[in-house]
Amino acid sequence: MINIDFTNEEINQLRKERLTHPHPRVRRKMEAVFLKSQGISHQKIGEMVDINPDTLRNYLNQYKSGGIEALRVLNFRKPISPLEEYRQIIEEDFNKKPPATLIEAAARIKKLTGIKRSPDQISRFLKKGKYKHLKVGHVPAKADAEKQQKFLEEELQPRLEEAKCGKRQVLFVDASHFVHSAFLGYVWSKKRVYIRAPSGRNRHNVLGAFNAVTHELITVKNDAYVNSFTVMELIKNVRAYYKDQKITLTLDNASYQRCKAVMEYARENDVELLFLPSYSPNLNLIERLWRFVKGNALNNNYYEDFKSFKQSIENCLENLGTKFKKEVESLMSLAFQIIHADNVVL
Repeated sequence: MINIDFTNEEINQLRKERLTHPHPRVRRKMEAVFLKSQGISHQKIGEMVDINPDTLRNYLNQYKSGGIEALRVLNFRKPISPLEEYRQIIEEDFNKKPPATLIEAAARIKKLTGIKRSPDQISRFLKKGKYKHLKVGHVPAKADAEKQQKFLEEELQPRLEEAKCGKRQVLFVDASHFVHSAFLGYVWSKKRVYIRAPSGRNRHNVLGAFNAVTHELITVKNDAYVNSFTVMELIKNVRAYYKDQKITLTLDNASYQRCKAVMEYARENDVELLFLPSYSPNLNLIERLWRFVKGNALNNNYYEDFKSFKQSIENCLENLGTKFKKEVESLMSLAFQIIHADNVVL
């Protein structure tokens, strides 16, 4: 039998905290010790609080040695997974080739360590190591990260700094070809859903110039094709919009943009053409805009005719500076990602 002398102050505190303490386990400790202070037998306390004799003795010894403060302490024993011993080996293997599924991860861990674990256990182990189930990105196979980095630092960033100060207008140019077909995206649903797919193959072409700082968009549109004449029309529109200001158009190396006629026309209109390194869509800001338009206007939507299809695109483009202003400002930040070879694992 454990003998404890309780003061009235201690009894009152136990009576209060057995009801008010935020943690249920602490409340149970307080309840058990409070019942002890009321002279109730250990057997009866065990029945009332639903604890075994050893647990009750542990609570009482905690109180006897440290008072109420000791009862407030929670010492949860966290079992250590046997996999922790092999974490470095597992992570080295997974960093070289990340597993696509938890089943694959479990199989490879068993092969590496001889330890078999369920997918749920593997999930907890990976999350503890900061692993996440992420969608794989892609990078053009011929992209040259060193050339991209040099271009960004020596060519693009200085012009963007001038643009921020109002000394130059920097616009990113690219064409998007919206084909009248089904654009599939993700939805939250209890079962797989389907959208109807139109049979037509008409396409709406939008050649755009997006201002890196002001987020203004200047476009030339048609339903046929984009060629050098389309690019020259865009240059004409850009020059008319910005009048006598210095202008840089940043664009890729498409043949209809880099042809002699376009380059001469740009010189005549005092417009600088800044060509990106080959295979560098990650440095062309307007690429993000086209993805936004497709996701907002086209994904998971069915348009019975080409007219309504085009109208959805136009509505999205017209609302970039109003309805979608916050999304565009967040999406079109001047932060450019360059994927170096050591980040490419697959």
